[in-house]
Amino acid sequence: MVITPRLVGARLAVFAVLLTSAPLLLADDAQANALLQQGRVEEAGAMLQQTLAAQPGEAQAHQLLCRVYYVQEMADQAIHECELAASSDPNDSDNQLWLGRAYGYKASHASPFSALGLAKKVHTAFERAVQLDPANIAAMDDLGEFYVAAPGMVGGGLDKAEALAAKIKSTYPAQSHRLLGLIAEKNKDLTTAEAEFKAAVEASKTPGASIDLGHFYQRHNQPDKVLAALQTGIDADHRKDAALVDASSILTAAHLSPELAENLLREYLASSAKSDGAPAFRVHLQLGKLLAARGDSAGAHREYAAAVALAPNYAPARKAMQGS
Repeated sequence: MVITPRLVGARLAVFAVLLTSAPLLLADDAQANALLQQGRVEEAGAMLQQTLAAQPGEAQAHQLLCRVYYVQEMADQAIHECELAASSDPNDSDNQLWLGRAYGYKASHASPFSALGLAKKVHTAFERAVQLDPANIAAMDDLGEFYVAAPGMVGGGLDKAEALAAKIKSTYPAQSHRLLGLIAEKNKDLTTAEAEFKAAVEASKTPGASIDLGHFYQRHNQPDKVLAALQTGIDADHRKDAALVDASSILTAAHLSPELAENLLREYLASSAKSDGAPAFRVHLQLGKLLAARGDSAGAHREYAAAVALAPNYAPARKAMQGS
């Protein structure tokens, strides 16, 4: 075959596209992730679909799309995308973590028989995530919670949780104390559990640890201690991140300080620290329900509309909007 200058030029053009497409895809992923963190899941999903149409095996785009579906409680779609992410890049710890979370969400809404098989998949994915990256704290926390909550037949067990807590004690003392607190609580040793949750607060000095302590008190009907622990966390949360949403949820569950619960959600929505840990559209829905409970129908409707604008396919927001 004779290679003409025109063919050489065409090949060089192809190589140029190949060389420049990867940075462009990375930029698209970063922009889609930024949209996801802001709760703009409709826009994020559309951008990721375009990326995957051009590059079907792009693992990061599949993982992000999995998360877009996950925050909208679309379990099957999330699992499909996370399976594709894990298949494209099986050695990425976060791909395994989100795959486990997607399986876990579906298991929590499945029949007992189906949940059993899904729980085994959760176990495999979380353990793989920690094996791939022992410094992945989110994976470590999820694996520890799984060990505490799940029966032995699907890979759970307090002995495994204790072993994990011991393994991470020197490197991640706050996470170790939190896990030990969960273990003690499971064993109905509430004195030890409280001490471990307090130790986690001292070790981490983060808002989330104080919120965890407040959640422990809420689970065991100690309202005065709930407020004190949550206030400590709220005061420490200068970024106004998802910890505020957790605090608001705990206050609502404990039937405490509805005005404070509302204000925390507003502070979060006004902050620059929003994330898919507390998707903005779900926070708008949560705030709308609080407003509706105190008779502010117009305010509730505005919040439901804001939720639907960000996530038009999120069924709970659409339902709330139709009923407002």
